[in-house]
Amino acid sequence: MHESHFYPMISILTVWGLIILFILQPGIAHDGAVAGAKLFVHALLPYLLPYIILTQWLLKMPGNPKETPKWRRYIKAYVLGSFGGFPVGAVTVTEMLKNGELTKKQSSFLLAACHAPGPMFIIGFVGTELFGNVSNGWKLLIAIHIANLLFFILTILFMAKDNESESVQIRPHKPSSTLPLLDAIKESSSVIILVATTVIFFSSLGNVLSTVTTSAFTVDMGIAKTFALALFEMTSGVQSATEHFYHDAIFPFLIAAIISMNGLSIHMQVFVIAKAGNISMIPYVLGRVWSILFVPIIFYLAY
Repeated sequence: MHESHFYPMISILTVWGLIILFILQPGIAHDGAVAGAKLFVHALLPYLLPYIILTQWLLKMPGNPKETPKWRRYIKAYVLGSFGGFPVGAVTVTEMLKNGELTKKQSSFLLAACHAPGPMFIIGFVGTELFGNVSNGWKLLIAIHIANLLFFILTILFMAKDNESESVQIRPHKPSSTLPLLDAIKESSSVIILVATTVIFFSSLGNVLSTVTTSAFTVDMGIAKTFALALFEMTSGVQSATEHFYHDAIFPFLIAAIISMNGLSIHMQVFVIAKAGNISMIPYVLGRVWSILFVPIIFYLAY
């Protein structure tokens, strides 16, 4: 079969296979979707929405990219993107590309470096509710940012040789909005809808696949459910890990690994946002491998 026909056929078969699974397991799919919706409302929305709106508002303020040193644009991207939670980094970098503050090459590397869970999520949800210890939440947050900053420094060193500094495309000037806050709220709503959709869908999918796996093979339900949910949806994964491994010594480091892995839900959010700016995803993939390797190690040393 020709390659151009092979991949579409695989996609079609995969979609129909998932549709059949959802039809055969409607109750489990429903439970997964409900769990994903609850996690989104209680663990993500309160921490993510205010920061996305404020970030969008700040990015819409007028400025002149030509007069801003390159290093200051990098710092701006990191501070706004890395402290806002997933997928604020992608939103920030894409918006800065649209504003003419970054080149395509700079955007692709900063997309990878400016990617971290928000402090409110790690300290408030993971530290307080999952670890039951705020200080351990701080330690995990520090471990994430140490790994990110190391990657960020490598990124800056790599881009120091970047000859594209003059190829930044300055967009035609648009009249400043008289209501930038409303514009920020409007654009933030599309990001929130994207996050909610992916979280609920992948939570449902992970629930169904983990149940099918444990039915077909001799696999511990806790392990299968945690692995499947962590693979598809990070927040559901850490919730499952808490339910099944809370009293194990490995629990804090398992949470660190799941958060570093992010899950397909977050990767899909970043992909959709970055695609709007035609930003390369290769550095982003390398950045995720870097985080998976180093965040649990740094957290272990600080724990």
